[in-house]
Amino acid sequence: MAANGSSCEQRAGPKDKQNGKSTDLSLRERRHKDKEERLSLVLWRRPVVTLHYFLLETLVKLKEWTFELWHRRGTVFIFLLLCFLFSITYSTDGSHQTYVQYLEKKFLWCAYWVGLGILSSVGLGTGLHTFLLYLGPHIASVTLAAYECGSTDFPEPPYPDQIICPEEGGMESSVSLFSIMSKVRLEACMWGAGTAIGELPPYFMARAARQSGTDPDDEDYEEFEEMLEQAEGAQDFVTRAKLGVQHMVQKVGFFGILACASIPNPLFDLAGITCGHFLVPFWTFFGATLIGKAIIKMHIQKLFVIITFSKHIVEQMVSLMGSVPKIGPSLQKPFSQYLEAQKNKLHHAGKSGPADENWLSWVFEKVVLVMVCYFVISIINSMAQSYAKRLQQLRHSEEKSK
Repeated sequence: MAANGSSCEQRAGPKDKQNGKSTDLSLRERRHKDKEERLSLVLWRRPVVTLHYFLLETLVKLKEWTFELWHRRGTVFIFLLLCFLFSITYSTDGSHQTYVQYLEKKFLWCAYWVGLGILSSVGLGTGLHTFLLYLGPHIASVTLAAYECGSTDFPEPPYPDQIICPEEGGMESSVSLFSIMSKVRLEACMWGAGTAIGELPPYFMARAARQSGTDPDDEDYEEFEEMLEQAEGAQDFVTRAKLGVQHMVQKVGFFGILACASIPNPLFDLAGITCGHFLVPFWTFFGATLIGKAIIKMHIQKLFVIITFSKHIVEQMVSLMGSVPKIGPSLQKPFSQYLEAQKNKLHHAGKSGPADENWLSWVFEKVVLVMVCYFVISIINSMAQSYAKRLQQLRHSEEKSK
């Protein structure tokens, strides 16, 4: 009898395995089909449906956030009370207004750069490249102005809204690499801190999914789980790079996260998901990310921009443009005019610039506008696809219940 039972188990085993494999295969096929259906939901293909789903997803999110705030009504009440006390202090006349205005200016300046940093890394479809659009040009402007003015002591106001040379000009030799780095350190570190904050959503999502045992509503986490399942058979470079990041973070811990955060790394989202999945403590992940992005990485990026836009490098680049055969002089002219116009602005505060705007400024403004519009469109597409996934999950749950 025992022998017959064991033989029956042996015969049933392979069938069960085949059934399990076929079930996994059909589940993957269904997920792939659902994903293709969601990815087709974009503004330029199905604009009416995409906008409709975007509005519905916005309402769902507002409802979820309202319930979350209601559950944390004690914290919300304390926050509102602090805001009320601050508004009274802000509107009351007195000698303290000097300090209030100083704190307000610094707070808004820091909040501006933290917000841009969050936009650069937070998972809202695609990140807005705020370093290339805002922080990089700001550091470049300060660098060019410092060498032209011979000082970094720009009058405040109008700095930082506008950079003009101080009335008592300094010597160019007094401007050093470290003095320029110190001038832009606050905004650079705040931007880096914002990028570190923007990496938290993947971490919290993966951590909550691991602790609850439920599948999160996130494509990156699904790809991460598939990557772990297929780790042994990985052949392509991208998958092996992702596995390398995952192994480094998992085995090395704090210093592995610090190494990944300290260099420009497009795969760092995977580090956040890995830390959340393997329940790495919050302060280990966020501390290493904050140090890496706000201190180490930002100083590397600052150094690169300052060296690139130092006076002699810029002059050499412009002169090299003129040596290009045929198109050299026509290519060199707008850059020379732009640099000359910027120098005139630094020395002539309050005077209007030339009537004909340089085409480089026009092109840069249009590039910024296009990238911001693309960022907004990507958010609309992403939220519409999230609502489509809600409908797919609801449909599958109804099919199972039948």
